[in-house]
Amino acid sequence: MSAPDVRSAIRPDPDQPMVDIADYVIDYRIDSTEAYDTARYVLLDSLGTAMLAMKFPECVKHLGPLVPGASLPGGARVPGTSHELDPVQAAFAIGTQIRWLDFNDTWLAAEWGHPSDNLGAILAVADYLSRKAVREGGQPLTVRDVLGYAIKAHEIQGGYALLNSFNRVGQDHVILVRLASTAVATAMLGGNKDQVVAAVSHSWIDNGALRTYRHAPNTGPRKSWAAGDACRRAVTHAINAVHRGVVGYPSALSAKTWGFYDVAFNGKPFEFERPFGSYVMENVLLKISYPAEFHAQTAVECAMQLHAQVAGRLDDIDRIVIETQEAGCRIIDKTGPLANYADRDHCIQYMVAVPLIFGRLVASDYGDDVAADPRIDALRNKMTVSENPQFTRDYFDPAKRYIGNAVQVFFKDGSSTEKVSVDFPIGHRRRRAEGIPVLLRKFESALRGHLPEHRVNAILAATGDAAALDKMPIQDFLGLFTL
Repeated sequence: MSAPDVRSAIRPDPDQPMVDIADYVIDYRIDSTEAYDTARYVLLDSLGTAMLAMKFPECVKHLGPLVPGASLPGGARVPGTSHELDPVQAAFAIGTQIRWLDFNDTWLAAEWGHPSDNLGAILAVADYLSRKAVREGGQPLTVRDVLGYAIKAHEIQGGYALLNSFNRVGQDHVILVRLASTAVATAMLGGNKDQVVAAVSHSWIDNGALRTYRHAPNTGPRKSWAAGDACRRAVTHAINAVHRGVVGYPSALSAKTWGFYDVAFNGKPFEFERPFGSYVMENVLLKISYPAEFHAQTAVECAMQLHAQVAGRLDDIDRIVIETQEAGCRIIDKTGPLANYADRDHCIQYMVAVPLIFGRLVASDYGDDVAADPRIDALRNKMTVSENPQFTRDYFDPAKRYIGNAVQVFFKDGSSTEKVSVDFPIGHRRRRAEGIPVLLRKFESALRGHLPEHRVNAILAATGDAAALDKMPIQDFLGLFTL
């Protein structure tokens, strides 16, 4: 067969992956009770995490209008604040709140990410559309509608992540937040399949953000607002497709020389393990106990188990051995000085040292005050991190999706602790029954730390009855979080 004529101006049919996304977001009907139940917990957890982030001025300063004074009365609200913004900027603000503390849900495969980041776009568009509908005598979206869109956003982001490693080509996982949020927001705005394809093509043409801000020696706070930025861009693409009729680019992925595959993905087309359904939401990892990069969650659990044996003998420690998965070695094995909180919450040695010393790991432990404790770096300097091949195999096994870590402490007198190993954290699907009560306590505590008591009581009453919550207009539910 002769090679295609790259000079031809004949417009091809849209790339199949973009068509598949459009078919899914427009046509697919979700019938999984487990997916809806999990999505409800994800929504609560994400809003609770957003309230926790309000304690951090570096987060709060990002949450208002981009230009001072550029508010939109009657627009989309930012939970925990009095801001009313256009849905584009609100998507950025909500996405930033949810992601700031690295404490929302996680998906780990060939690519990593946090599918609830998409709620930044989904909640902003839902609140904007529903408040507008009420003013105009129409029907608002319900919480159930939002859960359905969340399931689809999770599925798109997580489905692409199963076999396609964007980090291997230096791109950040928020490229998949932008993709999923673009598709779902376009559908929410009333877009048809052609408009979804057009919007998604623009998302791919944006290419991706570099992972520079996640890795030494450049780790920094952009990683805390990068998902919000992806949500903002996604809503822009959706609005442009539905309300401005922008032209799409059918071979945005496959175009020779100029398409995403050739420019950014080493010429490889995407691979897919399964068709879109509700698999990702059903199997998503809930980050419940510790605000820590997820590859280290079980390492923190190990360190917490060892705290009582170790805390009184810190000066007697000779070495600490950490075993993790290949991805953990590549992302969070970090030596030398740590420049800021973003450096620390992506360092497995730091995340093990703090619970060994203090018997805790909370968001404030990444701050300069705690980091100045010389015992932390003293322990870090005694740590070795290596890959446990079984942890890596279990990590990629679709029937397991484990995130194993092991920690053992050796003392100068030749004695040692037992080797503590944890295969999967409390937020794993196999520990749902154990994890949900902890999640709900995390949610209530987060609310009480920021909102007035009457609002907390109203939210807890609304969320205590799942069936009633599902029927609640989304603008009424989000109004409970408004100051």
